[in-house]
Amino acid sequence: MRVISKLKWCALGVLVLSIVSSIGHVIFAKYSSPDLVHYGALNVFTNDLSLTVGSRQSPGYRKLWGNVKLLQSLLPYSNPRTAYPDPSERSNGFIYAKIFGGFEKIRTLIADLVAVSRLLNATLVIPEIQESSHSNGVSSKYTSFSFLYNEEQFIAALKNDVNIVKSLPPKLKEARRKKQFPTFKPTCSASPSYYTDEVLPVLKKTKVIGLVLSDGGCLQNKLPPNLVEYQRLRCRVAFHALHFRSEVLELGHKIVQRLRASGQPYLAYNPGLVRDTLAYHGCAELFQDVHTELIQYRRAQMIKQRIIKEELTVDSHARKLNGSCPLVPEEVGLILRAMGYPQRTIIYLAGSETFGGQRVLIPLRAMYTNLVDRTSLCSKQELLDLVGPEKPLPEDSVQPPPAKSVQQLKEEWDKAGPRPRPLPPPPDRPFYRHEKEGWYGWVAEKDVEPDLSLMDLRTRAYRLLWAALDYIVSVEADAFFPGFHTDGSGLPDFSSLVMGHRLYELASSRTYRPNRKYLVELFRSISDHLYYPKHNWTLAVREHLNKNLGEEGLLRDLHLSKPTSFLSYPVPECSCRTADSAEALGSLFGDIDECPKWMDRGVLVTLQENSANVNETQEEEVELDGQLESDEIRATETRASFDQDEEMDPDD
Repeated sequence: MRVISKLKWCALGVLVLSIVSSIGHVIFAKYSSPDLVHYGALNVFTNDLSLTVGSRQSPGYRKLWGNVKLLQSLLPYSNPRTAYPDPSERSNGFIYAKIFGGFEKIRTLIADLVAVSRLLNATLVIPEIQESSHSNGVSSKYTSFSFLYNEEQFIAALKNDVNIVKSLPPKLKEARRKKQFPTFKPTCSASPSYYTDEVLPVLKKTKVIGLVLSDGGCLQNKLPPNLVEYQRLRCRVAFHALHFRSEVLELGHKIVQRLRASGQPYLAYNPGLVRDTLAYHGCAELFQDVHTELIQYRRAQMIKQRIIKEELTVDSHARKLNGSCPLVPEEVGLILRAMGYPQRTIIYLAGSETFGGQRVLIPLRAMYTNLVDRTSLCSKQELLDLVGPEKPLPEDSVQPPPAKSVQQLKEEWDKAGPRPRPLPPPPDRPFYRHEKEGWYGWVAEKDVEPDLSLMDLRTRAYRLLWAALDYIVSVEADAFFPGFHTDGSGLPDFSSLVMGHRLYELASSRTYRPNRKYLVELFRSISDHLYYPKHNWTLAVREHLNKNLGEEGLLRDLHLSKPTSFLSYPVPECSCRTADSAEALGSLFGDIDECPKWMDRGVLVTLQENSANVNETQEEEVELDGQLESDEIRATETRASFDQDEEMDPDD
């Protein structure tokens, strides 16, 4: 009995020690984990500005979030400035259009379509957006256009420019169903003479024509000087008439409020990692495994469609050095750290598609823990309410593929190309549903991408809404950093449209315009010590980005962005300057119009206040620069070695 009693006391003692040990581990993990989950190599970047960002008048805040002084006197002004008659009641006929494409193409095409309607003196029927048509299983609560935009606002804002109706008259609608009207498919390089010489005679004859638009534009971006009012019309459409529907606007503004709830500014970042863009520029080898296969497959499709006139296989690393590929999130994180953005900076991840998923964002998330997106700022119910009620899709039960014979497997192996392919699940392992439902599951077994399912079509329509939310948040951001813009493809991209809107609405807002070719060269110089850059490398990054905030970046975008997308660079046509800024802005934008007196008065007071604030903080900024240099040198001398090799999930 005594032996049993002693054993009980021993067991009780062990239990007490285990409980105390568990409590100790919990307390230790609670207070030490925030410091353990980050890359130790990041200690070489100083957190010098984290204490100075609190005050909006502090030197640290101005360096990271302040407006660009050169552009403070540039104001939005897209009103007509020459003789501009109201649209004639006796129009030449109706124009109806069907638009294919993503968010960027749709927005650009609608602006072009309104300009074409004005040019032809035609009545425009509200266009159909194919990505959100009823055939894609989208809620019947909305029509095609109203799924994304506010129809009433669109018609009211352009009443002095173009006659717009919601639909054709009943008789003409019936004739359209029978395909009795001619249809045109203009490209983004279509000139005004194409419409006046070829389209207008047909319109006058038939009174109704259709346009099928899928090229990212239907009117050339550079118009002759005598058509400058059509450029301003494009601005009025994109920046004043195209308002998102009320539910989208409300949720977008809620996201902005939640980002600023702490009283701190936020930076919006669009990676630009889109499958079509990566395929167009040949950036496949920058990814791994299945992602490389998917990019190459899409590139082969583009070659077959004659969108690309190059070889299938190109040197992706050479394209990267040429600036033709996006900056990856890891590089953007290192750039922001070099600029001095503290680790707790709020970064909003914009863009409805980030090719590569969460895996490519791991390094950036390790550097900036406050990396958020719409899914982390909105509840599932809020996003579902934005979509609206929908009919349930028919169940499509996924069945495992039939077993293949040894001969079939051998023939498939012999036919397989030299490129590595992801291996299918072993035969003895159970079949998992997600392996067939994944958006890339077909790569393991087929050489042909399957047709889109109803769920895929519905998801594509959702992307328009997600892009709209991200567009609102990016335009309102205190700073914006594009991972990829001015790609040279001639097609509009998300970042360029956001940068154009910010340049129009508040030109002095902090919008970075990085030169990817230059930055890739800088990264190449520290490839052996990526997380341990020298002090002169940090200074080179800062100098480059600060210069490109103003004249240098704007001049570069003038030659690269404007010829391919007018809305990405709508100045000086859609802007004006204050009376005392002729010399400063004249050298940059040429002969830019002076703002009307009613605009100039209110802005002059603001500019004087900003100038006073700049003079008060100049000496403090000089002292801050000296502090930054000494802190960075000291951090470089005392940097610690820390390696992290964490297994990553390739399905992320």
